[in-house]
Amino acid sequence: MVEATLWFGRETIRARLPERTYVVGARQPGEGIRRQTRDERLAAVRNALLQPLDRPRLRDLVRPGASVVIAFDDPTVRGSGDVRELIIEACLEELAAAGVDERNVRLICANALHRKFTHEELAHVIGRALADRFADRLECHDAEDWDNIVSYGRTPGGHWVDLNRAAAEADLLVYVNAGCVLGFSGGWKSVVVGLSTWRSIKSTHHPDGMSMSIAHNRMHAVFEEMAAQLPEGLQRRIFKVETVMDGAEAVAGVWAGSIPATRAAALAFLATRNPPRRAAAPAKVDVVAYGVADASPYAVFARPNPILTLISSGLGYQGGYIEALGKPGCTVIMAAPVRDEWDTEHHPSYPEVWRKVLSETRDAYEIDRRYAEAFAQRADYIERYRFGVAFHPVHGILATQPLKRLRHAGRVIVAGAVDPDVPRYLGFDTADSVEDAVAMAQRIHGEECTFAVIGPAGDATLAPRSERLRP
Repeated sequence: MVEATLWFGRETIRARLPERTYVVGARQPGEGIRRQTRDERLAAVRNALLQPLDRPRLRDLVRPGASVVIAFDDPTVRGSGDVRELIIEACLEELAAAGVDERNVRLICANALHRKFTHEELAHVIGRALADRFADRLECHDAEDWDNIVSYGRTPGGHWVDLNRAAAEADLLVYVNAGCVLGFSGGWKSVVVGLSTWRSIKSTHHPDGMSMSIAHNRMHAVFEEMAAQLPEGLQRRIFKVETVMDGAEAVAGVWAGSIPATRAAALAFLATRNPPRRAAAPAKVDVVAYGVADASPYAVFARPNPILTLISSGLGYQGGYIEALGKPGCTVIMAAPVRDEWDTEHHPSYPEVWRKVLSETRDAYEIDRRYAEAFAQRADYIERYRFGVAFHPVHGILATQPLKRLRHAGRVIVAGAVDPDVPRYLGFDTADSVEDAVAMAQRIHGEECTFAVIGPAGDATLAPRSERLRP
């Protein structure tokens, strides 16, 4: 038998699988991750600012009296430790050297359609000193505040390009990327999604729009088309810091300069570290097995819910292996202690998506076609997004898009669910243990069927929960 370690909520479990199992990514949590001192991380950031790509140094881009916006990845980009704080402080040093008064600098969290974060939560990711120093100049982007949105019309491909007014009109926009997730994040996505609106974001946020690919990323091709719609002067006024992390403790790579140049450098670096998922096993398998960590980026300082656990994380972030390693009609085994729990303060539209939408259809394309615009315009939920700490109402619809993987997978078996009726509601099968799920899969595919098991990534980071929500 093959023994493997799998994520299981906020813990790991050991599971036994047949000998015909390929083991993929089987590092223990924390194993092999580099750690640096704070001074070492800061030195890496300062070195990047000293040698910007395709841009002069920050201090040479502005004059005394200039207005500057520093935008940064919101806390859904987790596991990056103090890197936001270090980069922002290093940028402020450069701006001070140019004679820019810190009172002319605003900090904007680029949360797009994600929820707004409290001062305490932002202090957790940019540091208490920065958060308090910029208290009246620290804010979250509001994708529904149309008085403070600038529109640049549509691209030749029909994509709307909207941008936060403060960012668009500043003498300089500095964007701090806290960590690239393969080819998914970074680049122009930071700006044309993070500081934009639903009508812009929907150009790529549909079942076939998203991509993790490092090479030939179709999603980023749209972002580049959107960026080309921006005035040349604005494009020249954007300075990017792009980062690749090793967990929370080490900056693996950091580059500063123009968005195209820093993204190219980051992708070249990432390509050396991340072979294609399809190369992880020598042949397609009948069964793909993995655990689901309580690490949804959308449950940071909050709690996960069945949609985030089973669909967004289970079929989404983890589900890339389904098509990469599994045969058409394969069985997927997820180990997840999923519960019938809902955080209605942060995810108010999600229970309605679960009860109403998923009771009518579980086809990702039909959900997008029938419900995306309707939820995007829900005034009651938009009010909570704008003036509370709720995700934009359409986000509950976007989180169902990984259901498209069910067109490739024949069935899903959830092992270890605390509330088995939850996965059954989605049409998934359940098992008490991974071993029981393996036996079920063998009855379907035959005793000689093949397996691939994905172990926990060494840099997986559990999403922090707010103290008042912590059990």
